[in-house]
Amino acid sequence: MTVDATSTTDTTDTAGTTDAADVTGTAGTTGAAAGLGTTETASPAGAGAGTARASLSPSRAADFKTCPLLYRFRSIDRLPERPTSDQARGTLVHAVLERLFDLPAAERTPEQAAALVQPQWARLTAEEPELGSLFDDDAATVAPATAGGATTDPATTDAARDEFLASARGLLDGYFTVEDPQRLDPAEREYLVSTEIDDGRLVLRGYIDRLDVSPAGDLRVVDYKTGGAPREAFEARALFQLKFYALVLWHLRGVVPRALRLLYLRDAEICDYHPDAEELLRFERTLLALWAAIAKATAERDFRPKPSRLCGWCSHQALCPAFGGTPPPFPEQPAAPVTDPQADGPDPAPRGGASRHRVVVDFDG
Repeated sequence: MTVDATSTTDTTDTAGTTDAADVTGTAGTTGAAAGLGTTETASPAGAGAGTARASLSPSRAADFKTCPLLYRFRSIDRLPERPTSDQARGTLVHAVLERLFDLPAAERTPEQAAALVQPQWARLTAEEPELGSLFDDDAATVAPATAGGATTDPATTDAARDEFLASARGLLDGYFTVEDPQRLDPAEREYLVSTEIDDGRLVLRGYIDRLDVSPAGDLRVVDYKTGGAPREAFEARALFQLKFYALVLWHLRGVVPRALRLLYLRDAEICDYHPDAEELLRFERTLLALWAAIAKATAERDFRPKPSRLCGWCSHQALCPAFGGTPPPFPEQPAAPVTDPQADGPDPAPRGGASRHRVVVDFDG
């Protein structure tokens, strides 16, 4: 089903704030003085290598909008977070869909996609061994007293992994319900883009899941979501990310994307949004205000918690004052900036249905 999200409004709060990427550096403050790293080592489309500038990606911007303290834990303290099975499933499905378009159009079938799941999971676990331990908790059993403690049942671990891989294949079935990849010829996949705003003082950068270009030159930004389709308030959070990409592409190519498309694979639903230049100009001002708010919080070392329903998915409740915890001392020497500006996992927003309308966008061949 294809639905129109044009009625969804951007509820960005830029003062105390709330929604998506990686911020390094602050407005009017050098990275060192602000307590943030600024070295930019990636060379995305639209930006040179080896520069030292403040940069913002949608994930960390969303962290600050959602909860300033969460932003601090992830971007300044760089506290480790063990990946969840939902995040790993999203990463796996994204990897399969990227590889699917390496195949000739006629071979982009549900069966071929399913066959890609196991080798892509093997590749991911080889690159990130921590992913291989995801199922240990499910397989932990209490051994007999004579064995001296807890152990892990390999058979249960294998069963949990098989169930995980089967769930990824189920999400791929949802993809084929809403799109026919045999009719698509993406211009870009996992596309790292970057542009400068505020007279070059801030770099916006991030990874686009897929960029489609129609024969007429219209752009469509596509983002895969492995969670359920959210209610309108949470949909605004997802659209924040796509508006971020639309703004970057507008700066890079001089064209406002014709459509921003969210593909909700679990619910087999498409949500299309159609931005315009005036809206993207407002959104750019929103990002600059957000950046200034991060600068102020960093200079004052004041990142406050913002309790919400999303706290249930947070890895850092033990350190959060809202849950009786105490944050670690503010680092004097911040960690080096992450090299991947988009560490996005699946959006954990609750499921629901927004009021939308059907729309048709002709990008398919």
